Amino acid sequence: MDESYTNLPTSHLLGSVPAVVSEEKITTNHETLEANLQIFPPNNIGGGGRGYQTLGGPSERDGQQSTDNWKGVFSISSYTQYFNVDTDIVLNRLMSSLYPISGDFFSKIDANPDLYGLVWISTTLVFMLASLGNSATYLIRKRSDTTTPWNFDVSYVNVAAGSIFGYALIVPMGFYFLLQYLGSNASLVRFWCMWGYSLFIFILSSFLLVIPVEFLRWTIIIISGAASAGFVSLNLKSYVEGNDLTLVLVAAFVLQLGLAIFIKMWFFP
Repeated sequence: MDESYTNLPTSHLLGSVPAVVSEEKITTNHETLEANLQIFPPNNIGGGGRGYQTLGGPSERDGQQSTDNWKGVFSISSYTQYFNVDTDIVLNRLMSSLYPISGDFFSKIDANPDLYGLVWISTTLVFMLASLGNSATYLIRKRSDTTTPWNFDVSYVNVAAGSIFGYALIVPMGFYFLLQYLGSNASLVRFWCMWGYSLFIFILSSFLLVIPVEFLRWTIIIISGAASAGFVSLNLKSYVEGNDLTLVLVAAFVLQLGLAIFIKMWFFP
């Protein structure tokens, strides 16, 4: 046989066997591909450049949005911690709001102030005032004049919602900025929590205000308003101790008592 044929590239001949590739090279290439796996679609949220999401990156940031900057104010997840309360905690705080002379409400909510009470109590009070206020006018109308027809006054719902929610949100915010300006280390969330629970006594008194006896109504609303006002002012006292801010406590007392008188005169005339 001619030895010149032994140098032919046999890998291109029909029936030839391909060269064996080492397993170490395949393993190396396979590991390189796995290390560079990326998630589709590209992640265009972060900076201005285009790119792909790395494994485990976005999933760690989806449920944790920073609340340190102003964007956290418009995020629902920023407020979930203030609704993390159970029934026992809420009932304990409701009972504390009925004992205004203790003045230790802020120490009870210091670890976990909630906005659940503010929302739940305010909403319940709105519906109680609208429904029971109409019931009271119905009883008085039927007691004094049985010939005049009676109609449900839907405007009670609008007035109750605007006054109660406006008071529960704006008044604590006003005292917060006032105390901050006067040099006190106030907390807006704690103020909202305290003022929200201070309205609970008006839910209970609204049932008694249905009784068509004017003297009894005024007695009930004055006692309820004084208890609620005392609860607010005595708890605010911890923020004005050491400062000559007695006028702030008087203003909080008068505003809370004024709300009680407004409830009586508008919804239970």
